[in-house]
Amino acid sequence: MKNALFCALALAGAAFAVGCTGSSNNQAAQVTKQNIEENVREFVYPLPTAFETTEMLNRIEAPYIQMLCNDLSNAEGYLTEYKRALNLGVYSADMCYASTYNQQQSIMDCMDVVKKLIDALDMTTGVDPELPSKLENSENNKDELTNLITESFYDSYDYLNRNDRGPVSILIVAGSWIEAEYISTHIAEDTFQNKEMVKIIMTQQEPLAKLMEILEQKFADNEYANSIKAGLKPLHDVYNSVSDGGITEEQIQKIASLVETLRDNITAK
Repeated sequence: MKNALFCALALAGAAFAVGCTGSSNNQAAQVTKQNIEENVREFVYPLPTAFETTEMLNRIEAPYIQMLCNDLSNAEGYLTEYKRALNLGVYSADMCYASTYNQQQSIMDCMDVVKKLIDALDMTTGVDPELPSKLENSENNKDELTNLITESFYDSYDYLNRNDRGPVSILIVAGSWIEAEYISTHIAEDTFQNKEMVKIIMTQQEPLAKLMEILEQKFADNEYANSIKAGLKPLHDVYNSVSDGGITEEQIQKIASLVETLRDNITAK
């Protein structure tokens, strides 16, 4: 079925490209295997990946702080599916953070832990087995690293949902979002004084709303989903209390505090 759809999209794309060129001398629209594969994904990754947040931090020249990442040794202590899924998201966000700042050793260290959690969650067949070697070979190419890690997010999410493991997939998404938010709110002591940092934190209002919507509408009967939804609700309430006039310093501090508490609970062994 998927191969048939792939072929149909390829033919349609090729016909569109020919129709748009007018002549062989004009530049044709390129229909690549990668683009088509993205179009036939059964389940679309629901939120921006952690790369978007960490890239914003990089653009405003916020520093890379290794200590903000979850301790790699903690991974051995995550023994339940709930903890493993959430922290797979956490470590994936840490890997995005390291990749954005071109911290090559940290990328590979995170990848080792991510692989162990993937194995423990029985997700191995949903991830490219050559991903670690591809990451190592691309360690000097930030764009290629970004693409490889992003594709692994999409592939894993698609695989889990196609195999009736949607609750696990959304826990991974939630863990990744929470870690990116934690890094954003703790990368500087004077966050409120930095307008660009405030903007970054405010960009997370919509993804959080989307995450809460998914948890409420699609996984209302799942114990794990309800647990993380309860943890996110106070944070969601603060974001919803922000007026059109702008966020206050007290609200920023409250967001930072709530995120830290939630993240500490998730990463605790």
